[in-house]
Amino acid sequence: MAAEAGAEDRAAARPLLTDLYQATMALGYWRAGRARDAAEFELYFRRCPFGGAFALAAGLRDCLRFLRAFRLRDEDVRFLASVLPPDTDPAFFEHLRTLDCSGVTVQALPEGSLAFPGVPLLQVSGPLLLVQLLETPLLCLVSYASLVATNAARLRLIAGPGKRLLEFGLRRAQGPDGGLTASTYSYLGGFDGSSNTLAGQLRGVPVAGTLAHSFVTSFSGSEVPPDPTLAPAAGAGPRVDLAAGAAAWLGRVCAHLGLRAQDPHPGERAAFVAYALAFPRAFQGLLDSYSVQRSGLPNFLAVALALGELGYRAVGVRLDSGDLLQQAREVRGVFRSAAARFQVPWLELLPIAVSNNVDEEELARLSQEGSEVDVIGIGTGLVTCPRQPSLGCVYKLVSVGGQARMKLTEDPEKQTLPGSKAAFRLLDSEGFLLLDMLQLAEEPPPQAERELKVWPLGARDPRTVRPARVEPLLRRWLSEGQLCEPLPSLAESRAFAQWSLSRLRPAHKRLQSPAPYQVALSEQLRALVDSLSAGGPV
Repeated sequence: MAAEAGAEDRAAARPLLTDLYQATMALGYWRAGRARDAAEFELYFRRCPFGGAFALAAGLRDCLRFLRAFRLRDEDVRFLASVLPPDTDPAFFEHLRTLDCSGVTVQALPEGSLAFPGVPLLQVSGPLLLVQLLETPLLCLVSYASLVATNAARLRLIAGPGKRLLEFGLRRAQGPDGGLTASTYSYLGGFDGSSNTLAGQLRGVPVAGTLAHSFVTSFSGSEVPPDPTLAPAAGAGPRVDLAAGAAAWLGRVCAHLGLRAQDPHPGERAAFVAYALAFPRAFQGLLDSYSVQRSGLPNFLAVALALGELGYRAVGVRLDSGDLLQQAREVRGVFRSAAARFQVPWLELLPIAVSNNVDEEELARLSQEGSEVDVIGIGTGLVTCPRQPSLGCVYKLVSVGGQARMKLTEDPEKQTLPGSKAAFRLLDSEGFLLLDMLQLAEEPPPQAERELKVWPLGARDPRTVRPARVEPLLRRWLSEGQLCEPLPSLAESRAFAQWSLSRLRPAHKRLQSPAPYQVALSEQLRALVDSLSAGGPV
């Protein structure tokens, strides 16, 4: 997308968006003469979020922007000098000034890929001091992006493909950077658009929005528009006073609904007229500022029908309080009866949008069979990820100087998998994902239609599998600081995410008590793990 392409050179983070211990370790490496040792780190998570069985990989585009722009400015180095020991050798700071990512290589899952515990989202290799400094920024850029993309994907699974989902969470997000990240990666995860205009400008996310209650309640009904007239949609014919047309229609609508003409709030109708004059081809009514049945609906119908006489069609209504499912049914019933009474067929099919603290349970209600809801806006329940606020990604050293490294700990879950690795996805004969396999990089890749003995993580015994197809998972995106291939657009990554999910068996996609998806080790990698765990040679 053009908007996104124009933002490619804008780094998503700065080098000092990091923890102090990265700088202290950098000094330690430099002092020990190890700054340029070849090293490799892996970024991954240990458990799937939200009690589910999958995650979506996201944040790669931000990581690559950050890495390509990485340079410590003079003011950055001066600040580090102020927080490190005063007797630090000035040559260390001169070294920091020379750092860039021209010696860094990144392999990663494409954005929108299904991701599972232990499988690297990113593999980062380069000079030890530098790739250590990259730890915190990369974790920051990947963890939340992947979490919110996964949350969006879960909500899309609940809603199904037929509902339009919009992200409305900017005002509830954890700061402006969190808001932009949420808007970007909720779209990748399956939402249709966002209210966040900056996400539209910088990332190409489709934007959507109409009006709030403040617009409606700001009118009393006594206001007179400078020009209340509107030309017909076809362009031919005299201009018509829309306010007068709406007033004329109101009596007919109220008679049909069994209301008195004075029941609907005059300020609400004035607000609808003002909005329709500004957006005659995109008129939407917010119905619950006063009373949906006694005010919002009749006022909306009066303005929509007056617009209809001029050849315009309203685009829908929104409900923002109360029992959204029930109110949508009632509104649809009124639309049907009014469409028949006034012989306006399009009125029956007007989209009904809802919002108001929608979570997974409410979304399931709104998406049930027979629901009259067409569009659902979700804010807090999407961007704050209330079921799990952190993905818990880690960034662990796996090799230095070509020698495997492994963290041994009293907590088995926190042990790392040593060595430079390749990752493969094994598929069954129906095209569904069978398992992911990690192996040492120097091993030959697994072959389709051949039996393979693997060791599932967390299992005591191996299993034998015969994949119908084998796919490499990690692609090289950055080599010596240069992009190896163009990044897909955000829209392409979004489509890839939905395709990826379609290959996951329903049992793994269940949001409650899903079947775990297996990640397994090759025999050679398992042997290396056992050897290092027992204190054997690298």
